[in-house]
Amino acid sequence: MAVGPFATRPDFDAELSKTAGQKDPMFLAIVDNISGKAVGRAAYMNIVPNHRTMEVGHLMFSPQLQRTRLATEAMYLMMRYAFDELRYRRYEWKCNALNGASRRAALRLGFTFEGIFRQHMIVKGRNRDTAWFSIVDGEWPAIKSALEEWLQPGNFDERGIQRMSLKVEKQSGG
Repeated sequence: MAVGPFATRPDFDAELSKTAGQKDPMFLAIVDNISGKAVGRAAYMNIVPNHRTMEVGHLMFSPQLQRTRLATEAMYLMMRYAFDELRYRRYEWKCNALNGASRRAALRLGFTFEGIFRQHMIVKGRNRDTAWFSIVDGEWPAIKSALEEWLQPGNFDERGIQRMSLKVEKQSGG
């Protein structure tokens, strides 16, 4: 990420204050409804209303959020808003090509890998190749269905462990 790590809580809070209220990227808090605590953030970014495209990015998941049902639900809710409410056609996920966890998450959520943009940017003085992923509106119904089925309470045991893996069966979109 272009920002962080943060040495102190005041440094982190300063970053939050600087980005609050922006329209692009538009940052959202991810709040655990049970504890009422913010456990992460994400942003809609590179928003192009005329083309009805946008990207999800600036993901910052605390250890309490990483690899949880809540993390999947947060990404589902953001996608649902983009496709069902805003009627966007294309939703993108981009990450450092070396970030295997982010690449696996994108694929698990139903994104299609589109390729590597070589030497896409310089981050913290280092070259970054960027892996690009997308979901288009024709694919969304099947992805939405798979996510909704996976998120059902019956898919989790009393310890919150999933009973079935998330399997997205994509249909040709476009």
